[in-house]
Amino acid sequence: MTHSCNAPQPAAAHCSTLQTTATHYNTLQHTATHCSTLQAHCSTLKHTAARYSTLQHTATHCTILHHTAAHCSTLQHTAAHCSTLQHTASHCSTLQHTAAHCSTLQHTAAHCSTLQHTAAHIVFSDYMIHTCLHDTHIVIMGWLRLVGSLKLQVSFAKEPYKRDDILQKRPVILWSLLHVATP
Repeated sequence: MTHSCNAPQPAAAHCSTLQTTATHYNTLQHTATHCSTLQAHCSTLKHTAARYSTLQHTATHCTILHHTAAHCSTLQHTAAHCSTLQHTASHCSTLQHTAAHCSTLQHTAAHCSTLQHTAAHIVFSDYMIHTCLHDTHIVIMGWLRLVGSLKLQVSFAKEPYKRDDILQKRPVILWSLLHVATP
């Protein structure tokens, strides 16, 4: 049966209902198309959100890597300083060793100076001893001459007991002088 919308009243209400239903059907089809489009958009948005999350994760890793690279640079700089400090420490150790040798050399030089000073005193003392021995020899010779001349002087003495006493003691006097003069 064909219905026409120009029919009498009950049929007109029916036509109006059919038109409303057709409009609703068109709206539902349009809505279904929109839902399908929205589902596609939602799927794209989910995919985009997953990519965004991955990008955020990657950005976080990039930040960490950048921070790590900065730390590596600092560590390389510190390692260079450590190498310089080790080199300096090695030089310091060498300098300390050298300073110990210098101290030993200074101590040895002080001993050498003392020995030179002592040697100079010994040479001077030896000279003085030889001079004194020479002078003592001269004095002893003078004493011997003096004692020898005592014999003559005693012979001229007026008192014979003194003369005899001196002549008797002459060998003892000579022996005492020789004993004192002998080194």
